[in-house]
Formats: sequence, C-alpha cells, structure tokens
Amino acid sequence: MPPSFLQKLRSAQERNQSFLCIGLDPDPARLQGRPVPAFLQAIIEATSDLVCAYKPNLAFFEAMGIGGMQVLVESLAMVPDHIPVIGDAKRGDIGNTAEFYARALFEQMDFDAVTVNPWGGEESVRPFADYADRGVLVWCRGSNPSSADLQEQTLADGRRVYEVVAELAQGWNRHGNIGLVAGATYPEDIARVRRLAPQMPLLVPGVGAQAGDLEAAVRAAVDAEGAGMIINSSRQVLYASPGDDFAQAARRAAHDLRLQINQAREAGR
Repeated sequence: MPPSFLQKLRSAQERNQSFLCIGLDPDPARLQGRPVPAFLQAIIEATSDLVCAYKPNLAFFEAMGIGGMQVLVESLAMVPDHIPVIGDAKRGDIGNTAEFYARALFEQMDFDAVTVNPWGGEESVRPFADYADRGVLVWCRGSNPSSADLQEQTLADGRRVYEVVAELAQGWNRHGNIGLVAGATYPEDIARVRRLAPQMPLLVPGVGAQAGDLEAAVRAAVDAEGAGMIINSSRQVLYASPGDDFAQAARRAAHDLRLQINQAREAGR
C-alpha cells in the first residue's frame, strides 16, 4: 500500500531535513522564452534534495489553454517519487461538484494533496477528505491583504471567521488528513490557528515576494513536536536569477531558505 500524504511528507522532511515547499508558478513573462516544462524540470532537479514538497498552482497552467494540464504533467516529471506534490487548486463548491473536482485532482492528476476553499462548508470539503490517503489543506487565513475583508470579520461571540474555519476543520478531520493554510504575512494569526489546531499540518505561503516574516511565521506554525509545517516560497526561488544560471540561483535561494527555516525552528523550540 503506498504511503499517505502525511507519511510521505514526514519522510521527505526527515530525509531532506527540510520544511521548505517550492511553489511552481510559471509566469511566461518571466521565463525569457524558456519552455515551461524545461524551466520547471530544471528547478526541480536543482532543488529536490532541499525541499519537503512542491506546490504547483493550477491557475498558471489553466491559463495556457487546452494543453496546460499536459504542460503541468511534463513539468512534474522530474519530481522524485518520495517528494509529495500539493495541487494548489483552492476548489470549493457544493457536494456533487466537489466530488468531481476531487476525482479530477486525485484520480486524474494524482496529487498527493490539494488546497480547498471551505466557503461551502463541510460538503465542499468532505469529497476531498474522503480520499483518506490524500491531504486536504483548507484555506483558512490568506496571505493577501484583502483576505481580511472576510477572514478577519468578528462574530458576535468574539471569534474571527478564520478561527471558526480552523475549529470546523477539526471536526471534519475524520481521517486525520486535513490541514490548514495560514499566510506568513500574519504570524499572529498563524499562532491563533496553531492553538486551535495543535496537531494539524499548516501550509504557510507568503514567504519571499509577499514579504512574510519568515522567522515569526515558523515560530508560530511549528507544532509541539517541532514539525507540522510546510513553508512555501514561489517567486523568491523560481526567479532568483533571470539568466542562464536560473536553476543554480534557485538552488542557492532554496538552500538559504531551508537554513533560515531550520534556524528559526531551533530557536523557537
């Protein structure tokens, strides 16, 4: 029986001594004419011993049109079998539709985990979570400024909306395969999410181009066992150099980020 997402993730974290996830978000305007699959394959080949996961955002591939999914498949060809791949899809819909989204992402694309939008409640999450061997990362606290428009709204009982999401996710977690997404740009909120979900894995985007505080985010996200986090960086690694040394530059950026994450983790233990 193949390992579950969490088993695969923990194994990669231990093997590579890393909590770094690289987001694979190819912007053709920044690739200097390089084909997307060749660019991403070079990035993966240069960094696969430094990461715990890769996270392609489907929007960048869907925007390529009909062939975009094939480009994604080709781009992921260099990912070693022991490194999990998180499909950043943020799908969320009524139960019947969510079931087909889950089929597409887990059965057709074979992602180890996906991100989902919980706005439709449990029925928008359950079809994904019923794939017990796969990971479901619920968008809880966004890294973008306007996420506060909804997620920071305060209810009559004093709880913020994102805190309610974290609490609900605990109840939905029947198979132990649900985690939460909480942005590095708001480390105080990550800390609140961690208190509400002490054992759930946290995917933490927003490091690098979005100027999230790496050290504060790591200290807020780490669990009692010194793990439980997936720290994502996309543009800071992918576009570390516009030149022909882009892969080597990506490796240097990933190496430095891994070191900084591990140092912050040790300092906070």
